[in-house]
Amino acid sequence: MADRSAVVVTVDGRLVQAVVGEAAAGQGVTVGPATDEIHLLRPPDPDALTALHDAFVPEVVVLRVPAGVVVEGPVVVVQRHSGAGQAGFPHLVVDAGAASEVTVVDHWVSDDGPGYVNPVVEVHAGDGAHVDYVGVQELGPEVWQTGHVLVSPGRDATLRSWLVALGGDYARLYVAAEMAGQGGAAEIFGLYFGEDDQVHDFRSLQDHRASRSKSNLSLKGAVTDQAHGVYTGLIKVREGAKATDSFLANRNLVLGDGAHVDSVPNLEIVNENDIRSCGHASATGPVDEDHIFYLESRGVPTDVAERLIIFGFFDEIVSSVPLPGLRDPLRRAVRRKLDKAVARA
Repeated sequence: MADRSAVVVTVDGRLVQAVVGEAAAGQGVTVGPATDEIHLLRPPDPDALTALHDAFVPEVVVLRVPAGVVVEGPVVVVQRHSGAGQAGFPHLVVDAGAASEVTVVDHWVSDDGPGYVNPVVEVHAGDGAHVDYVGVQELGPEVWQTGHVLVSPGRDATLRSWLVALGGDYARLYVAAEMAGQGGAAEIFGLYFGEDDQVHDFRSLQDHRASRSKSNLSLKGAVTDQAHGVYTGLIKVREGAKATDSFLANRNLVLGDGAHVDSVPNLEIVNENDIRSCGHASATGPVDEDHIFYLESRGVPTDVAERLIIFGFFDEIVSSVPLPGLRDPLRRAVRRKLDKAVARA
């Protein structure tokens, strides 16, 4: 992505590089350690792991976009974990002012060897702002992760996020949308692909506190070999959150006899007589044999037909990523896992 506006690099949660392009710097875009006045979101359902993060976070790195500023190119963040038995507690805050626009690409990677990483990412969109956040997790196969992504759109703001989980040994991610701004909208797209004995554990909360707020979540995943996928999601519509619109969907493919998925979507509606819509959907199973037969009947070999169907299943998420230059690398990463899964099958 040659047109990036800034590059930020952290290692084990400490800021080691922050280069803001001339155009973005001239608009007042800054990156640096947090000051005392920064308002931090609190993860939902705090537990021992969130307390551990609070106790050991080395510094909070803040990307600030002033009100009214439109950042033309993406801000690229690389959060590296050194592995080798280390524990890391990175914390990134994206603070976009009112009526601003910015796209952030956040890449989580690690060195070889075992490790534990407990990241927190907060994305604040001020009133009327438009913020896109793309998080790609490609941690090493011996790394455990328990992370939080917290998004908060303001009044009439739009906040979209894409969360891709491909790496890790056990990788848990809790994404929470705090819908406290009237007319705010949050779109959350997720993708995971587990192989060998990986565990990808997604948890989500769409917490509607304000009227006319809208949230949608779409998570797609696949597991093969002995991998395990887990999804637990909740839409909560609180008293006074009138005319809200919300939906969550989790769809999973099971590509091996030893793989399995647990999916539990939930709704909690207090003012059930004063909402626009609220619902959920969940489906888990193998590739549809009728779809394979349809392609076979038109001369497509079986293994190619299965690959096309799985790739198309994921590409609905990948093709929606707002940066064309990022879509092809994501497709290649999915294809590498897909080729291995089909070959083993």
